[in-house]
Amino acid sequence: MKKTMIAGISAAALAAGVGLGATQLANADSSASPTPSASSTATNKADKDETAKGSKGERRGGRGIDQAALAKKLGVSEDDLSKAVDAAREATRPSNEQGKDQSTSKEDRQAAFAKALAKELGVDEAKVTAALKELREAADSERAAAAKEKLAEAVKSGTLTQEEADAVQKAVDKGIASVRGEKGR
Repeated sequence: MKKTMIAGISAAALAAGVGLGATQLANADSSASPTPSASSTATNKADKDETAKGSKGERRGGRGIDQAALAKKLGVSEDDLSKAVDAAREATRPSNEQGKDQSTSKEDRQAAFAKALAKELGVDEAKVTAALKELREAADSERAAAAKEKLAEAVKSGTLTQEEADAVQKAVDKGIASVRGEKGR
């Protein structure tokens, strides 16, 4: 008798739940559709524009190198530099076979680019290499400072604990992770 009573109560509860669900489904507004928020669309577009232009509106090439600053360091016009950068990229772009080969180091690719850029501009290769290195280091330093600032803001707002921020910073320092919102990334 006790088992029959439990089974009956369970069946009644199940029937009530199904009935309530069906009622809610029938009353649902099928014409409503989600609308995208203006902030997410605007933010994504702004992020893309920021990445393309750089943090101060300057044109950037490669890994966040400020072409205006590079042109100044090399004593060439920005227009000439832009054309030379395009030509150097084309000259150093790996073919399909080379693209699959991962044995070329980052340093080797950077050296080949500097050599090609120097040739395109008619500037000493050592001068181009030194200018690129200096600007890369400055961009890396700017990104690191932005990441630290972003993590500090997250700790201050309570999004992260200091311990969590320290762990993220350690991963960033090791090159394992990056922090969204960094300038130039």
